[in-house]
Amino acid sequence: MFHIFQYQPLRLITQNSLSSMCLKLILSRRVAFAQIWKSWFSSHSLLGKKNIILMGPPGAGKTTTGRIVGQKLDCPVIDVDDDVLETTWNMSVSEKLQDVGYEEFLEEEGKALLKFSASGSVISLSGSNPMHSAGMQHIKKNGIVVYLDVPTTVIMSRLKSKEMDRIVGLSPGISLKDVLQFRKQFYKRWFDIRVLCGGDVAAEVVAEKVIDAVKRYQDSELETFISTRSSRSGRSTEDSHKLYFSDVVTQGLALDGGLFVPERGLPKFSAEEWQGLIEATYIERAQVILERCIHPADIPASKLAEIIETAYGENFSCSKVAPVRHLAGNQFLLELFHGPTASFKDFALQLVPHLFAYCIPRSCNYLILVATSGDTGSAVLDGFSRLHDTDKQRIALVNFFPEDGVSPIQKSQMIGCQKENAWSVGVKSDFDFCQTAIKQIFTNSDFTGFLTVEYGTALAAANSINWARLLPQIVYHASAYLDLVHQGIISFGSPVDICIPTGNFGNMLAAFYAKMMGIPIRKCICASNENNVLTDFIRTGVYDLRGRKLISSFSPAVDILKSSNLERYLHLIANEDGQLVTQLFNQLENQGHFQLRKDLLGKLQQDLVAGWCSDEDCLAAIHSVYSTTGYILDTHTAVAKVVADRLQDRTCPIIISSTAHYSKFAPAILRALRIAEINQNPLSQLHLLSSYSALPPIHWGLLETLKKTGNGHHQVCAADMSVLMSHIETLIQNHFM
Repeated sequence: MFHIFQYQPLRLITQNSLSSMCLKLILSRRVAFAQIWKSWFSSHSLLGKKNIILMGPPGAGKTTTGRIVGQKLDCPVIDVDDDVLETTWNMSVSEKLQDVGYEEFLEEEGKALLKFSASGSVISLSGSNPMHSAGMQHIKKNGIVVYLDVPTTVIMSRLKSKEMDRIVGLSPGISLKDVLQFRKQFYKRWFDIRVLCGGDVAAEVVAEKVIDAVKRYQDSELETFISTRSSRSGRSTEDSHKLYFSDVVTQGLALDGGLFVPERGLPKFSAEEWQGLIEATYIERAQVILERCIHPADIPASKLAEIIETAYGENFSCSKVAPVRHLAGNQFLLELFHGPTASFKDFALQLVPHLFAYCIPRSCNYLILVATSGDTGSAVLDGFSRLHDTDKQRIALVNFFPEDGVSPIQKSQMIGCQKENAWSVGVKSDFDFCQTAIKQIFTNSDFTGFLTVEYGTALAAANSINWARLLPQIVYHASAYLDLVHQGIISFGSPVDICIPTGNFGNMLAAFYAKMMGIPIRKCICASNENNVLTDFIRTGVYDLRGRKLISSFSPAVDILKSSNLERYLHLIANEDGQLVTQLFNQLENQGHFQLRKDLLGKLQQDLVAGWCSDEDCLAAIHSVYSTTGYILDTHTAVAKVVADRLQDRTCPIIISSTAHYSKFAPAILRALRIAEINQNPLSQLHLLSSYSALPPIHWGLLETLKKTGNGHHQVCAADMSVLMSHIETLIQNHFM
């Protein structure tokens, strides 16, 4: 067993629990990507001997854009239709299509592409080229494929105005829309870079976007991450230790105790780009947004698409994934509980395990540490248990939760979701202890070094302190706004308010990030229960934990006093002043409080509004909404509903984040519905709730998990750091040895 005062020489062995071997492998993969592209592009030319290959549906503007890009880069321009196909066939494309028919045309087109070669050129493909696998593999070897992604309705309008008669696949009984939709699968398969092209965007603008996108692809070393506690003066000396997305996903927490943030900030979308996503599905929106946040050197677009499809394709019970439902008046619910474990945590934790598995080297073992106040536990257990079997052999997870600080159903879920590589451990304390303990373990280089040397195992985090956890949350806030536009509730550019039940501040931070990226969010309303330290802070600028004890409530997921992700927000509004952030959070840790400067409080209050409600008000809101609408809110959503009622000014729509399904909190819900006798068995409680035939129905995944729980068991330990570390070591021995 590990003893805390031993193994002192190991202090310099690890970097935040990442073994030196694993770190080198991660860095070498990224360096290899950078070297490949540096060899492809000369120092005086963006192209060198390679090609920029423009791909997209007919009517996307490939030919016009290609000519402009060629002019700007002073290089040859090749249009496959005019310069390759018609030259090879000695007839027009439309004549060839009429002559040989659809299937033979694709084969002949592919053969012509296989015989074609070029270098240092801009090539505009035909709309059907990507449907021939061998031809695309051939041409892709010598360049970078840029997908001009134009909304289907825009393409249809353009083609109708041009009266084009040579659309491959168009025939009686098959509509143009069907043809365009069918082709998307091929475009998604081949592209390296996506460029969003709205309906009214000039070709000159599209050409500039293409060049900028290629530059981003080439400059893979620019998208680095820093700690919220790093000083500006120290960053120049850290160039040899640059960290990228792959690194921060695996490390979780910075060495100095801070949280990782992108050094150059988040990407911004233009209004036209957002409007181009109005008709898109949730999965399509997720891919577009995440492609801009994750460099292809870390995860290529094709692999990212595969991961997103795996995460959201079949694991969610609603085809819309995160639907927006009208509640009453100007209030709308963003339903975030249709995932397998019935909470908003599924959005990140169905995705992040696959990102993590891709980013880490195949030769390294990892143990993921998680602290949860309720919903994260079952979500992270479920997510990591869905990895491929080979990944489960090298990636395991332990989930720490307050043994008496979660609902009975939440505990049953966490027990029922345990698998061969994922376990739950109850801690005889509260969530704040669990979260603080994990942070201390990560920064204990003696212990992490011991695990690396003795067992070849590194530690990583999957809590909301992990940067990758925030990105999927940005997606659903953006998607909710786009859904309101699509439904005709608002026009793009009209503001909305967002109200979120808030504990660790991750969900709220993601909404603010969506605003920074161009979604017109006016106010972010932070809703707390009686653990209202955040409300007090937002109103006064004083974060004060002195004399405060955690109060158990009916909304346990926000029973939190130390909001970790607040650090990222303060770093942002303090203009990335890491020294100030370090000072504030050191003071909080050592003295139990800190106070913001007046100028920073002013900035904060421009973005955030806060309120809180009691358990009694929470239950009353559940009863009232059910009585008037037949819809049952969970206890956390009810907290947000109460605060929204109090703080909204009703001049714009307000989107309330419904962060969990009410089934998870059956005793409180039954009490709110004024049921006198409540059976203590969680399964019986769900059956009773189902008899109400309310909206939404009882959650399918939760019901199945509880049926499987049966005689399941879990480990329980004391609130002691040495005991937790002993548990961790034992689990590593049992799984990896």
